[in-house]
Amino acid sequence: MCLRLVANLTAGYRDGVSDLIEAAILGVVQGLTEFLPISSTGHLILAEKALGIQGDKFGLRFDAAIHLGTLTAVLIYFRLRWLSLAGAWFQSLATRDWQATPDSRLAWLLLLATIPAGLIGLAIESTAEDTFRSPALVAVMLIAFCLPMLLAERLGRQDRDLGSIRPLDALLLGLAQSIALIPGVSRSGITISAGMLRGFRREEAAAFAFLLSAPIIAAAGGKQIFDIVRGDVDGASAAYDVYAVGLITAAMVGYVTIAFLLRFLRTNPLNAFIIYRVCLGVAVLGLVAAGVL
Repeated sequence: MCLRLVANLTAGYRDGVSDLIEAAILGVVQGLTEFLPISSTGHLILAEKALGIQGDKFGLRFDAAIHLGTLTAVLIYFRLRWLSLAGAWFQSLATRDWQATPDSRLAWLLLLATIPAGLIGLAIESTAEDTFRSPALVAVMLIAFCLPMLLAERLGRQDRDLGSIRPLDALLLGLAQSIALIPGVSRSGITISAGMLRGFRREEAAAFAFLLSAPIIAAAGGKQIFDIVRGDVDGASAAYDVYAVGLITAAMVGYVTIAFLLRFLRTNPLNAFIIYRVCLGVAVLGLVAAGVL
């Protein structure tokens, strides 16, 4: 009986460590791919398949935790800018002039950009989650949405900064971000590409994409938490240390990724990410055809 107890404890310990390792891996994947133009949802689907993780193993709470991690990264990295935007926005309310300063203008246009992304997200989120999760579709989207990135590099003037952003720009970038509900597209990739096609420099388009991601990620995480509290979601849950590991790794890796990408895009085109997307997409299609995925 003692031997059986020891065996059960050992098995439980191993399962716990395995869960923490898997949570850390998924947190790293989320932190990297939420901001690199290579699709976070697509990579999470592929990572779960590669690790043999069932889609609901950790449950919706874990999804909310890793989204909170990447939201934390955006808030901390841009903390000074957020404070400036918030101050300017409140000042514009007092003066009733939304264009009183460049920051008040940007703050209002960020809010405007969230409208199409938020409305479309609410309308098709459940359909997207249920329908668009096959590795084959992820692979096709990884390859297909290299085209906007190529067009952005070839056709974008790249001579504008965020001080010149207009309401039409904000609406178009918000619409572009809503397309990323399809796994494999990439929220940052499609928004950066749309920004470059509107004439913004790469790093300026990326900065807007990251700032815009904050309310979108917060809304997605908030809806998940709301569904959990209301009890609308059945499925697995995990130990709190699993949530903590996922959140912390996503936040730390996300912060480093934001810093890297903004610096990288000042002097480098999107070509490396385009090549990566095509190679990964072709590899995944090959694995699907071979019956591995």
